[in-house]
Amino acid sequence: MTEPAIKYRLIKKEKHTGARLGEIITPHGTFPTPMFMPVGTQASVKSLAPEELDEMGANIILSNTYHLWLRPGEDLVEEAGGLHQFMNWKKGILTDSGGFQVFSLAKMRDITEEGVHFRSHLSGEKLFLSPEKAIHIQNALGSDIMMSFDECPPFFESYDYIKKSVERTSRWAERGLNAHLHPNRQGLFGIVQGGGHKDLRELSARQLVSLDFPGYSIGGLSVGESKAEMNHVLDFTTPLLPENKPRYLMGVGSADALIDGVIRGVDMFDCVLPTRIARNGTCMTSHGRLVVKNAAYARDFRPLDENCDCYTCRNFTRAYIRHLIKADEIFGLRLASYHNLYFLLNLMKNVRQAIMDDNLLEFKEAFFEEYGFNEENARNF
Repeated sequence: MTEPAIKYRLIKKEKHTGARLGEIITPHGTFPTPMFMPVGTQASVKSLAPEELDEMGANIILSNTYHLWLRPGEDLVEEAGGLHQFMNWKKGILTDSGGFQVFSLAKMRDITEEGVHFRSHLSGEKLFLSPEKAIHIQNALGSDIMMSFDECPPFFESYDYIKKSVERTSRWAERGLNAHLHPNRQGLFGIVQGGGHKDLRELSARQLVSLDFPGYSIGGLSVGESKAEMNHVLDFTTPLLPENKPRYLMGVGSADALIDGVIRGVDMFDCVLPTRIARNGTCMTSHGRLVVKNAAYARDFRPLDENCDCYTCRNFTRAYIRHLIKADEIFGLRLASYHNLYFLLNLMKNVRQAIMDDNLLEFKEAFFEEYGFNEENARNF
């Protein structure tokens, strides 16, 4: 029997919560958890060079199967030597299955047992994506961690629909597992679905755990439900997953949600949020979000965050970054993106230390107070 490509080592459990300190061993390095993964949808984290991601402490990034399949095509990436070689990134890469994009971007989709027929959001051409096709694309891309093809139904969809969707997703997961060509080089994760229904999450987890994936993702959250609803689902879902495998909460990247997810036993997170809001001139700081393009910062010669030691904050002022963004200078977006990603990566570094020190709840309380976060303004973070 071949060794799995992905292994998880539990180092410590925090005394007062479900938080875990660990590490994930991949073909491109061993990385500490809990971790946040910057998103490089089209084989690039928007505006940032691989060297910048490396220096800020990123150990693994996410790329998107759907977008890379449409362009430049998985065959071209494979010909280039795989994603790592193509984008000159020497650390870990995770690819999602493309399922979320099919259901959120595609036009005129038709879900069948075999897969999904849909039209490209770029050209309108007819396409078909099956569990096997999604795995073969990811095999060609050569990512370290791959995702099973799943359906991500709306959180508030009917119980009967979500039940049928969960059962189909489990069948698709088994088909994808059987189609996987390189289990000793690429780890394939199963994705737990089930909306907000405890019994359906239990059903999904039970079916997927029986297939013995090297890791498990929690999908179908951060899709319109409240933070309280998401945390409630995590409370009963995360304990269903094996302790000796990594747990990945998909599409979550606000500072409060990262901390709350860690408290509930999650190891991995990703989100486009930090780079997306940076392009609108919004920056994450220890005092909450700062919209640097606002007129109030036109003559503000302080760094974005006086508590931050990132490249942006060491070298540039709010006034300068505001000027760049108002003038549509790309460097302004780069500086804001760099800072936001550094902020979250540094936050996770501090969270790992808090787990080691058994004071994560105290850390959360102090961080939330400084950040200005409370239940009333939860949706603004």
